Amino acid sequence: MNHLKFIDGHGSFLLKQPENTSYLYFPLASETGLKSAVTPNLGGDAKINQEIFLLEPVSSENLHNNRSTRNFWFTKDGIGAYSAVGASAEQESVKFTSMQDEHELTAGFMWQTLKRTSVAYQLSSTVTSFIPRDDNVEIMHITVQNLSETPQEITAYAAVPIYGRSADNIRDHRSVTSMLHCIDTTENGVFVCPTMSFDEKGHRPNKQIYYVMGCTGKGSKPTDFYPTVESFLGEGGTFTHPGAVYKQYAGTSAFSHTAGKEAMGAFRFEPVLLARGESADYIVLLGTEDNKEAIFKLFEKYNSAEKVRQALQDTKTYWQNQIAVHFHTGEHKFDCWMKWVCFQPFLRRLFGCSFLPHHDYGRGGRGWRDLWQDCLSLLLMEPENVGHMIAMNFGGVRIDGTNATIIGDGNGDFLADRNGITRVWMDHALWPLMTTKLYIDQTGDFEILNRQIPYFKDSQIMRGTEADHLWKPEQGNRQRTVEDTVYTGSILEHLLIQQLTAFYEVGNHNIYRLRDADWNDALDMASEHGESVAFTCAYAGNLLELASLIRLLDGHSTTHTADLLEEITLLLQNNTEIFDNINQKHKILSDYSARCRHNISGRRISLSLSVLAVDLIQKANWLMEHLRAQEWIDIDSERGWFNSYYDNHGNAVEGLYKDQIRMMLTGQVFAVMSGVAEEEHIRKITLSADRYLYRKEIGGYRLNTDFHELKFDMGRMFGFAYGEKENGAVFSHMTVMYANALYRRGFVHEGWKALKTLADTALDFDTSHIYPGIPEYFRSDGRGMYQYLTGAASWYMLTMITEVFGVRGEAGDLLLYPKLLSCQFDADGAASITIPFAGKNLTVLYQNSNNKDFGDYIIDSASCDGTELEVNEDSFVILPRNMLTALSDTAHRIIINLL
Repeated sequence: MNHLKFIDGHGSFLLKQPENTSYLYFPLASETGLKSAVTPNLGGDAKINQEIFLLEPVSSENLHNNRSTRNFWFTKDGIGAYSAVGASAEQESVKFTSMQDEHELTAGFMWQTLKRTSVAYQLSSTVTSFIPRDDNVEIMHITVQNLSETPQEITAYAAVPIYGRSADNIRDHRSVTSMLHCIDTTENGVFVCPTMSFDEKGHRPNKQIYYVMGCTGKGSKPTDFYPTVESFLGEGGTFTHPGAVYKQYAGTSAFSHTAGKEAMGAFRFEPVLLARGESADYIVLLGTEDNKEAIFKLFEKYNSAEKVRQALQDTKTYWQNQIAVHFHTGEHKFDCWMKWVCFQPFLRRLFGCSFLPHHDYGRGGRGWRDLWQDCLSLLLMEPENVGHMIAMNFGGVRIDGTNATIIGDGNGDFLADRNGITRVWMDHALWPLMTTKLYIDQTGDFEILNRQIPYFKDSQIMRGTEADHLWKPEQGNRQRTVEDTVYTGSILEHLLIQQLTAFYEVGNHNIYRLRDADWNDALDMASEHGESVAFTCAYAGNLLELASLIRLLDGHSTTHTADLLEEITLLLQNNTEIFDNINQKHKILSDYSARCRHNISGRRISLSLSVLAVDLIQKANWLMEHLRAQEWIDIDSERGWFNSYYDNHGNAVEGLYKDQIRMMLTGQVFAVMSGVAEEEHIRKITLSADRYLYRKEIGGYRLNTDFHELKFDMGRMFGFAYGEKENGAVFSHMTVMYANALYRRGFVHEGWKALKTLADTALDFDTSHIYPGIPEYFRSDGRGMYQYLTGAASWYMLTMITEVFGVRGEAGDLLLYPKLLSCQFDADGAASITIPFAGKNLTVLYQNSNNKDFGDYIIDSASCDGTELEVNEDSFVILPRNMLTALSDTAHRIIINLL
């Protein structure tokens, strides 16, 4: 049993013999661009972006295939060689035997330490890797200690292969692009500056310098350099048995130059004699900059053991302080695990959806859905600047209700598709409203709905079905009026256009069309006739949420009206006979989209906010009744669920097929969350999900049952082996949303079951084989896959804070309504959460001295810093915004006594 143990209150953990587990890797990153992945043997890679890879790009299979890893060697008294990272042929040959080195890995936010002890060489070493938050340099701090009774002379070698070019060159001119390398040695390391880069984008001069530099802990320089792979390995050598180390031949001197070969950041230090118990330190810096002066400045900043230790402590402190939410329950391991769940959204912000070994697709950056879902966690931890981010994100919405899908580096930076590949994800209009609603609840800033934002414009028109040949890239990416001025509309207008255009784009069953996919990107082969019942449910809920926001705005308005684009009146049809008429719906959408083909009128009309709200409620109510009547699958008195999709032949995908149950989780999630599912529906859904989808031993609720069919009329997901990724894996994101939906509707035990099974499986290292955190999914044997970069983390945080602990905003006020179960309290009957709200740091302590379950207790009394709070008759507490803002900036304690 290879148990992972937490070693402090910050989530730092220890794992013994980590190299005996496959596919482990750990993320390191700065906030200025450098992103690394490091394994227990210091494999992995380092890069700024797709074009600038310092180390060779790796996928998950490279983690055990590649030998060209970061390494640090010691030769002892002229005989034998020891790798401080365990990456030698000798050490690998004794793996899984009694001669294997003792090895411990400890890690925390953005740092990893390897401690290795060799009985054969009587040496103990540590290698700490980290990236300072504000510098693009990966630092390795190496220590070695003599465990022998007698003095030992050792010679140290740093060895880091420098890839130094675009990831595209792995299979596109790998050999040829090495001929571009200009390689120079300095007093402390190796610089590599390719003369140019070339690919299908053309030939471009290069200024990027890739470097590896080093010194002893006291600042002493290397003595010899091996600046190319050939010079370090020697003829016939390998990365795990290099000639420079084993033959100990001399290298080149400082200030030498070579070119046209694969580069190596390798150098040797002066031999040192270590007495019994004595240690020595070494420092290796690796990174990339566009000028030598910046590199030398970084070297001066980190060229001693003392400086590196301070930088490490600063890095630890900074990232620990970023986690502003702290949980205390009856299970310490779970509380520590939640630290990592809360940290994962930061990793998503830095890595996007690429640049880790399993995430070997894309070219960096985030997608449209990610922009909005990553805001969820920020709203809960650091909401100050989220309003601006949200506003800028609305600049990606087109006037036809679709949105940009190519996202640049900055907030509000959206790019036109240059490849002529048009794709429309039908769920994309869902997430902006969800995020905006949470923002308004957390901050009370309902005026954001009136903020004026431009619309995105490119050649895509008619909701992605036609091209605007009048549009030219030089006209820019902003929607213009017939008078050729950039048009801006309120965020409320953006939301209305998104929700209303989606309402009219329906398929043959009067269900929203699937188009190219929804949240499940692998449902990508039903663009003609596919329909998404699941997200039609979600949109029905969205219509009600938007109506509630409009009523909130109306309650604070002096005019009680909204000025909206004149063309939007085409979409405000309240005749329910039209709702039933698919052809009429298509005509309304076509007429509106045609009015917005190239330019728009720019004219505005004033509409009643209350009338707008009623219009949306009418549409939502019609949708819900339609869904309940048409999509419910009633098996018997105990079993039933909603159909989730129609395939490209127009057939429902779920139900009983030739004595085979077909059920998908997605449709149940949004039926429950939106309110489409009524209480009896939910009861049957949970029983059916437990029977057909739940597998405790692999993480909980699978995304679907086994269809035993390659459904080429639905999507590529059915080509995956069952239990992998979207085809029947336990997909964390959807499972967490299922839990969230159940909590919202009062099914607390069922919701906690979904959350807890995910956490228990992730924490069971012998099953999940992953470091702490929630993975994208658990496959059929329970192994966690695609670690770190998943929207599930934001939703898990959101659910734990707003539903489980019941700490949530309501139009800017703080509402406390816990849904904690007795098992979640500690031995003293206490459970607490520390969280920022309204700019104050609050600890909310729930005291459950009678050990009651949710549903059995009520709130008996409440106080804030000793001042009694009013308890609502429905057993919740509200702290008004003005009361919170009047509090001092010190920490505050709210105590809730449960009876």
